[in-house]
Amino acid sequence: MINSHTYKTLAGPVLILVMLTLVALFTRPLTPIDETRYLSVAWEMWEKSDYLVLFKNGEPYSHKPPMLFWLYNLGWGIFGINEWWPRLVSPLFSLGSIALIFSISRRLWPEQLDVQANALWILSGSLLWTVFSTIAMFDAMLAFFVLLGIRGLLIAADESMNRGFSWLGLSIGLGVLAKGPVVLLHLLPVAVLAPWWRRNLDWKRWYGSILLAVAFGAAIALAWAIPAALRGGEEYRNAIFWGQTANRMVESFAHRRPMWWYVPLLPVFLFPWLLWPGFWRKLLALKNEGLNDSLRFCLAWIVPVFLAFSLISGKQPHYLVPLMPAFALVFASVLRNPKDGLWLPALLMAILGGAMIYLALSALPVKQDILEHLQWWPGFLLIAGALVVAWAGKETKRRVPSLAVLGAMAFASLQLYFTPIAWSAYDVHPMAHEIAKLQQQGKAIANLKKYHAQFQFAGRLAKPIVELKPDELPAWVQKHPDGVVVVYVKSDRLPARSLFSQPFRGGVAVLLNAEQAVAQINLIVGKDDKSISLPEGGED
Repeated sequence: MINSHTYKTLAGPVLILVMLTLVALFTRPLTPIDETRYLSVAWEMWEKSDYLVLFKNGEPYSHKPPMLFWLYNLGWGIFGINEWWPRLVSPLFSLGSIALIFSISRRLWPEQLDVQANALWILSGSLLWTVFSTIAMFDAMLAFFVLLGIRGLLIAADESMNRGFSWLGLSIGLGVLAKGPVVLLHLLPVAVLAPWWRRNLDWKRWYGSILLAVAFGAAIALAWAIPAALRGGEEYRNAIFWGQTANRMVESFAHRRPMWWYVPLLPVFLFPWLLWPGFWRKLLALKNEGLNDSLRFCLAWIVPVFLAFSLISGKQPHYLVPLMPAFALVFASVLRNPKDGLWLPALLMAILGGAMIYLALSALPVKQDILEHLQWWPGFLLIAGALVVAWAGKETKRRVPSLAVLGAMAFASLQLYFTPIAWSAYDVHPMAHEIAKLQQQGKAIANLKKYHAQFQFAGRLAKPIVELKPDELPAWVQKHPDGVVVVYVKSDRLPARSLFSQPFRGGVAVLLNAEQAVAQINLIVGKDDKSISLPEGGED
C-alpha cells in the first residue's frame, strides 16, 4: 500500500509527465526521420508477422534490437493499429523510471525525505529528460533498464548479492534487447568501482557475480539473436552480432564531433537548474562537506559514462538521457534547504515569454508563411507561470517543485507556440496517403536519394518504395514509364508541374510522374545538387 509520503512524492512528477505527454500528442505529429522510421519498422513486423527478423522498406533492418517494435505490436494487438499507442510507450517507461529513482533515492538517502522528493522533481523538470520522455524512440526505455540495474547493484551491496545481481543480469539482457550493448557502458563502470562507494564487501564474490550477471544478460539477448540470425541469413547474422557492436564503435570514432561537445550543452540538457543561483551556492558549499558514499555512488555512475561518451566522436544529445537520473540524485542532495529564491530563472522565463509574444504579434520581415500562424498566448502562459513561480519560491520547501514546474511549462509553452510549424513541416500523412493511392492503382513508386521509410506506416503501405540515386533515375523511368517519383526540393526550386506537393522538413516533398521527372531532371538535380532538401540522417 502506498503511504502518504510516497503518494505526495510521486504525485507532482507524475502529473508533470501526464501534462507533457498530452501536450506532445496534440502539438506535433510523429516526426521524420526517426519516429516515422521506427513506426514503419514496427508496421512491417505487423504486416509480415515476423517477430525475429526486422524489416525496413522491405529490407532486413539490423540497426536496432527488437524490443521497442515488439511493444508497439503488442499494443496494436490489444488496441488495434493506431499512432497514439507507440507515442505512449516512452512516457510509460518514464513513469516506471520515476518509481525506480524514488526507490534508489530511498536506498541512498533513507532518512532524508527532502532528497527523495527533490530527485523526482529535478528529473521531471529537466529539459533533456522531458523531451525524450515524450518521443517515440529508445532512450526512455533504455533509461528504465539502466535504473533497474542500478537498483540491483544497491540491493547486491546492502541486502542480497544473489537477488541484486539477478536484477542486474535481467536489466542487462532487457537493455540489450532495448538498445544494444550500450547498456553495459551505463552499468559496468559503477559496478566495477564498488570499492570506492561501498566498503567491506566480499570483493571476490562481487566481481564474480558481475561476470555471472553479464552472462545471464547475454543469455537473455541471445534468446532472440540466435533464432533471428538463423532466420535472417548470413548478412543479417553478421550485422546483429558484429554491426551493432564493433562496427558501431568504429563508426563512432570517425571524428564527427569534438571531445568537449557535450560540455557547453549541459546548461541546455539540465535546464532550468543551472540557471538558479541557489544551486551554485549549494554546490560550492559541498566542497566543505566532502563526499559521502551516496554521492560517491552517483559520481561513479556519471563520470565514467560521461567521459566515455565524450571520447566517442559520434555524439547525440539523447545518448545522455540514461544519465539524467544520476544528475537528478546529485542535484537533489546538493539542493537541501536552498537559500535563494527563484527570481532569476523566473525573470529569464518571463523574458522568453515576452519574446514569444512580440514575435507572434509583430510585423517583422522575417515572418513569412508558416511563421505568421504563431500564437501569442503560449508566451502569456509562460509569463504567468513565471510570476507564480517567483511568488511560490519565497518559501523554501516550494522552491525545487516550483522550478521543476516552470521548466516543464517552458517546454510545453514552446511546443504550443510552434504547433503550426510542427504540423506543417513534419506531418507526412498527406504525402503518405497520396502514395498509398498510387500503389493501389498498381504504380511503381521511387524515392530520389536516401529513403528512411517515413511514409510506410503513415500510409499503411503494403509495398516498399524503391530508393534511387540521381544517376539511376533515367533508367528507372524508362523501365517504369507510368511510375511516380518522390523528390525533395527547396521551396524556391519547386517544379512547375507535379502530381502533389507538401512542406517537408524545411523544404518541399514533391510527387512527379515519369514524364514530369524526365522533363524537370535538370531542375530537380542541379550540377551542385543543392536544390534538393533531403531527409538525411543515419541510425543512432
